[in-house]
Amino acid sequence: MTTIGIGTQTPEQALGTLSDMTTALKPIKTEEHLARIAKAQAYMHANNIDAIYLNAGSNLTYFTGMKWYASERMVGAILPATGDVQYIAPYFEIGTLNGFKVIEGPIHGWQEHESPYALFVTILNQLAISDTATIGIDESAQFFIFDGINKAQTGLKLVNAKEVTAHCRMHKSDNEIALMQGAMNMTLAVHQATASMLYEGISTTEVEAFIKQAHQKVGAPGNYFCIVLFGVATSFPHGVKDAQVLKKGDMVLIDTGCRVHDYLSDITRTYVFGEPTTRQRQFWDMEKAAQIAAFDAAQIGVPCEAVDGAARDYLASQGLGPEYQTPGCPHRTGHGIGLDIHEWPYLVGGNKTPLATGMCFSNEPMLVIPDEFGIRLEDHFYMTDSGPRWFTEPSNSIDNPFG
Repeated sequence: MTTIGIGTQTPEQALGTLSDMTTALKPIKTEEHLARIAKAQAYMHANNIDAIYLNAGSNLTYFTGMKWYASERMVGAILPATGDVQYIAPYFEIGTLNGFKVIEGPIHGWQEHESPYALFVTILNQLAISDTATIGIDESAQFFIFDGINKAQTGLKLVNAKEVTAHCRMHKSDNEIALMQGAMNMTLAVHQATASMLYEGISTTEVEAFIKQAHQKVGAPGNYFCIVLFGVATSFPHGVKDAQVLKKGDMVLIDTGCRVHDYLSDITRTYVFGEPTTRQRQFWDMEKAAQIAAFDAAQIGVPCEAVDGAARDYLASQGLGPEYQTPGCPHRTGHGIGLDIHEWPYLVGGNKTPLATGMCFSNEPMLVIPDEFGIRLEDHFYMTDSGPRWFTEPSNSIDNPFG
């Protein structure tokens, strides 16, 4: 049978089925940022970390609410174990940063010919933090920042701030989960609309443009990212450099997401344009079974690696793999998600982190059949006290993927 819900209407009709889905979604409040800072400071005290440096990017946003992007100039914040946030930035950016400030704290400026790293050490001294203190450096900070601080005060013990930032960020609040739920709902609606407007001869570039419009119709700024693949190209997990044109019988893989009040969605759907072959159906069903095996293994207290192991064990039982060999799953089963599309913790072999309430994960043990096709069914789940809960229900079947 021809796949249900695929190619049933024009692009204009498909866009007409979508409307703004963001009206009930509210951004994170100042009080929650303050609670995050307090949690980080308590952890720092307990683990003898005197301060952490938050670089421009998602860690700065998570704790302070400030949105700024990393560049060749040092912009960030020092979060001491005791005391207020201290911002550091080029002097000429101070006025702009004041407009982005959510959490109060002084902004220390450096002129273009001055060393921001010397200023960093001066701020530590003003906070009565010793020259031999333990300072966590944001893992996303560029090496030149780490190197500059290290040379400005060689007595400091510089460690990875991930110990603090991941400890806080991997456990999502109800507000964070609500924002991601809204974003996931939006992207799933976009997926369904996109499937409905496919036609023979459409290019992957045209589909990407439609998905951008569709995300805008549901209230997002557009796509946060978008991968559209047809046919053999679906066997490359993150795509190929050239566009493809859709043909009858092609496997279609679409992986996309959007951002809502800083939080992200990420969903992949794979189905056949036309009537699936027996071989396509066989591997699609195995992909879904692997996804369900991973979900069922995700229980409170279970290590992250066991979820990945459950998917791989199932695939091995079907003669696929083993490990990362193809035909089989060439990458980890899942990643955390939140302010970043990929963040801690990861569902991968060797990760002993126990699953806990509030953790959020993708579940995508992709199957790659080299030179033929790939199938990735990607949905996310979050951990509750009683176990995992889907953000979006997985694909129903290869014949009726959105049923």
